[in-house]
Amino acid sequence: MSGTTYQVITHGKFAELTDEQRASLIDQAGEHDLFKARFTEERTVTYEPALLTFAFRVLIPATEEDTEELVLGQAEELAAAAIRKLGGEYRDLRSVSTDLSKIKVKRKGR
Repeated sequence: MSGTTYQVITHGKFAELTDEQRASLIDQAGEHDLFKARFTEERTVTYEPALLTFAFRVLIPATEEDTEELVLGQAEELAAAAIRKLGGEYRDLRSVSTDLSKIKVKRKGR
């Protein structure tokens, strides 16, 4: 059974946060700096201490039967779970994906 891998980035906004949630997320902000962003199956969440928006990056393996909509839904579920695990809430999720099997690499002349 062959498949592909999708590279997905989900953007979202933090929902109303309590003072305790805000303090906890600010304390963790250094671990979620943009410079640590990676597309991996282990996932990456990045945000700034202002706590307005966040980005979630993930690689999702898929079969040929999996639709892009299914993959985007999986990514958004994972993003929601990741934000909750950090102690926050979210809103306004939107995702974009790239099917890595469809990327063409141009090689320089030989």
